[in-house]
Amino acid sequence: MDEQTFSCEDTATAVRVFGGNSAHLNMLEAEFGVTCRVWGPSVAISGAGDAVQKCMRILERLRQLSARGEGLQTQDVRLVMREFLSDPPEAGAGKAAPILTHTATRRAVVPRTLHQREYVAAMNASDLVFGIGPAGTGKSYLAMAVAAARLLDHRVQRVVLTRPAVEAGEKLGFLPGDLEQKVNPYLRPLYDALHEMVDPARARAMMSDGSIEVAPLAFMRGRTLKHSFVILDEAQNTTCEQMMMFLTRLGEGSTCVVNGDITQIDLPPGRTSGLVQALSVLQGVPGISVIHFNQADVLRHPLVQRIVAAYERHAALGRSPLEDRRN
Repeated sequence: MDEQTFSCEDTATAVRVFGGNSAHLNMLEAEFGVTCRVWGPSVAISGAGDAVQKCMRILERLRQLSARGEGLQTQDVRLVMREFLSDPPEAGAGKAAPILTHTATRRAVVPRTLHQREYVAAMNASDLVFGIGPAGTGKSYLAMAVAAARLLDHRVQRVVLTRPAVEAGEKLGFLPGDLEQKVNPYLRPLYDALHEMVDPARARAMMSDGSIEVAPLAFMRGRTLKHSFVILDEAQNTTCEQMMMFLTRLGEGSTCVVNGDITQIDLPPGRTSGLVQALSVLQGVPGISVIHFNQADVLRHPLVQRIVAAYERHAALGRSPLEDRRN
């Protein structure tokens, strides 16, 4: 048995690091079989030597995150614990990831998983990045964070956000309202991410002066996007023609991020996804990075991670919903 003491600078820091009602310490006890005894801003951790050492390192990482202005939620603690539970340890375990930017409420935005770190590194190293994986893995959110940081630092002249406006065909004329009312429902996720990174009033001003542009993919035809950070979301629902059109819009000084989930293609039967084709055609082309996310990167409610894993197991069995109903 071993025992070590971890101390925070003050009680407020201890509450953030240890969790309300010592919730984070309870997670450490359940995972590592240690015992935590709290007094004031300190905690004594007793148990097997290796387990105690890991708990000390985890608490130090949580203190680092807290000092940088990051909110510590249950999911954050799980992610930090996972870094030290993996064998071998994940690359970068014990090191704080770089802050990309701050939200409008001054919360630090950082990549939290190994694949997220690779994704951010790819955006800094490549002109074209594909982010492939399920919903909730931070693809759009992190791309928006990098885009906002570059725009606010004047490293790009504008940010362009786009996605297929409808699942197949982009027949906007059949929808009620003016152009903005037609496309807003389909672009809402991009607006949500934008408004989290930039104060809504400032975002509206930037959209008015053209610094930020949100538009359906159909409107990209014929353009050349120079000195821009371009994000294509829901790319699995592009046709092959749309994808080629979009990728050839990239101009001087621009970075393009293409995000999608190839397990959620909503194109009509018989139509090949432009994202699937692009991943095949562009394999090995210099200047292009492809980052694959999985259910372990899901940062939404913990239940979402379990749901994604359940669907992945279901797909591996090769069964259809119709077969389930028959059974």
